[in-house]
Amino acid sequence: MHKEIITMGQIRGVILDIDGTLIDSNDAHAHAWVQAMADNGYDVPFEKVRPLIGMGGDKVLPETTGIQKDSDKGQQISKRRKEIFKERYLPTIRPFPGAKELLRQMRERGLKLAVASSAEQDELKSLLHILDATDLIEEKTSSSDAQHSKPDPQPVEVTLKRIGFPPQAVVMLGDTAYDIEAAQKVGVRTIALRCGGWKDTDLAGAIALYDDPADLLAQYETSPLG
Repeated sequence: MHKEIITMGQIRGVILDIDGTLIDSNDAHAHAWVQAMADNGYDVPFEKVRPLIGMGGDKVLPETTGIQKDSDKGQQISKRRKEIFKERYLPTIRPFPGAKELLRQMRERGLKLAVASSAEQDELKSLLHILDATDLIEEKTSSSDAQHSKPDPQPVEVTLKRIGFPPQAVVMLGDTAYDIEAAQKVGVRTIALRCGGWKDTDLAGAIALYDDPADLLAQYETSPLG
């Protein structure tokens, strides 16, 4: 069952989350955090970290260890997480079914695509390479472009300014409550995908819900994008 579609004005742009939305990487990120914390003497269970994926290290670290990301220890853990993710997980993660096809469909319909991600700039570049969609996305906002990660609105706000459309002409495509909250704070509505692992009740603020990119692509004509 999909949520009732709310009638929207003409959509001109889509702000995209990547992890958990277009690429099946949320578990990998959580495992990398858990191992990096363990390597630095912090025993934090996967179950505590997993619901925080979708936020950046500026929020994950204080929530789990009480450490600020910009502290010496925080930087040490963050660096280790990055190494683990790159070496152990990045080579194995894959896009969700229909992800690239959905992006191509949106571009063919004249929509401007932009990314608002909590990933670091080089990681985002690697993820887009896995997605094979670099040429389909016009603007890319990473953690280096926004001091605060989602659910802070800054990543979405920066991306919105870059694509140059008013909030009512843009929709967010995400997989977490953090995407929805960040977008709402700047007046952007969200289409949510379940493939990131969140429950429908957690995604209640979205205007429409689909299983994954392939499901949204199959329902495209009756979706807010259609």
